Amino acid sequence: MLVLTRKSGEGIRIGENIRIVIFEVKGNQVKIGIEAPVETQVLRDEIYNRIRQENIKASSATADHIPDLFSKWMKGKNR
Repeated sequence: MLVLTRKSGEGIRIGENIRIVIFEVKGNQVKIGIEAPVETQVLRDEIYNRIRQENIKASSATADHIPDLFSKWMKGKNR
């Protein structure tokens, strides 16, 4: 892992198409901005991990699980 020190207003580049800028440092929180191509998915770790776990569960589902999975999916769509 590469660890960098940046001040507010400074940034870093990842390849040619991704730029990360530090907006604010307050206590133990850092506010960042991310510029990336639209086709590049940017997710917080906890969201990425939740999606990954749901995909693992879905890939191991049997036909018996389909009604329950569909019901959960529909509830999520109604939010």
